[in-house]
Amino acid sequence: MTAKKHILIAEDEEGIRDFIQRGLNDFGYAVTTANDGLQAWQHIANEQFDLVILDIRMPGISGTEVCKKMRTHQGYATPVLMLTALGTTDDIVMGLHAGADDYMVKPFKFMELLARIEALLRRVEALRTSQTTRYADLQIAPISHKATRGNTSIDLTTKEFRLLEYFISHHGEVLSRRQILKDVWDKDFETNTNVVDVYVKYLRTKIDEPFGQKLIHTIVGVGYVFGSKE
Repeated sequence: MTAKKHILIAEDEEGIRDFIQRGLNDFGYAVTTANDGLQAWQHIANEQFDLVILDIRMPGISGTEVCKKMRTHQGYATPVLMLTALGTTDDIVMGLHAGADDYMVKPFKFMELLARIEALLRRVEALRTSQTTRYADLQIAPISHKATRGNTSIDLTTKEFRLLEYFISHHGEVLSRRQILKDVWDKDFETNTNVVDVYVKYLRTKIDEPFGQKLIHTIVGVGYVFGSKE
């Protein structure tokens, strides 16, 4: 019999916390709850979870800070889904840059949350069976979440790694911003968001600027293409 997936819910609003817990229990998940950031971190430091749900703003330690501590101490194995009542691009970027894999804006329907949880868990399972991927002198290892270029190790956040992984798997293809949003963020944003451009800039700073050969190229009015340019 397959063991239940264990999920931590850290949310200071009792109604929302209980709503998510009841729904996940009904679908066969084991659930631990925390009502603030300090309690969440105590659980994370002492227990193993398959996925962590963090409210972005909680008493004690914010969800963003808890996520940063997770990535510093435990790496990138455990997926993190942020809950926010804000939904602005700045808050989205802040949570993702802290190391979160996805986010949901409150209020939300439980079945949409469940779909995102299942997608994240499937992605982690797929990464466990993935092999090291290379392009030119760039190498990424999904299981360890490591990236290197030549002999230089490159530190990437969860979403930066996912974006780079997507670029490598689609090298040579012209990719629109909307396509990247849909495939990397698994959702459609408002058309005027600049979240893709922000993350492409982060990646360029880490994998292009310190090296001679540029791999990420802008196609004006369209999007981006990844690969060596003849």
